[in-house]
Amino acid sequence: MKQQLRVLGIDDSPFKFKDERALVVGALVRVPNYLEGVLTTDVAVDGDDATSRIADMVSGSRYSEQIKAVMLDGIAVAGFNVIDIEKLSTSLEIPVITVTRDRPDMERMRSALEKHFPDWKRRYGLITKIGLRRLSTAHKPIFACGVGLSWSELEELVVLSTVRGAVPEPLRMAHLIAAGVVRGESYGRP
Repeated sequence: MKQQLRVLGIDDSPFKFKDERALVVGALVRVPNYLEGVLTTDVAVDGDDATSRIADMVSGSRYSEQIKAVMLDGIAVAGFNVIDIEKLSTSLEIPVITVTRDRPDMERMRSALEKHFPDWKRRYGLITKIGLRRLSTAHKPIFACGVGLSWSELEELVVLSTVRGAVPEPLRMAHLIAAGVVRGESYGRP
């Protein structure tokens, strides 16, 4: 994988479950850490429009031809608005990967989905369709999955885009920008 490729890191902003919509930010980073642009959209909290809204955000951008991969902070935004990463990858014709710091508690997630969503089986199916794998970093391990690239290419992309810590820069930047826009200043960890 070549250096200086452009990766779009995507994260949602802080939100409250009473909110109807949540901000989603894309940080376009020339790997390893040069921020070239910022994209935004919004999605329904606990809705089902994340895949299409993110696809429209990316494909409608002046950067669309330059983006070589999309990196998501987890597979859902704005609560349980689950992203169909296979559909997103096919639509954009580029790899899509998810990265998370901690292994999710799948039983707890399934229970929450069953309790709150009539379409819980569809959402849970999207979450579990492509299993997360542990990925070692110089620090704490992270968990990732992806489509449109091999596991070794995914590992290489995460390594190339991580400057310090365990979180790749595109995700770290998207997180900081989203929090800063909504709260007035950035905080916390992606």
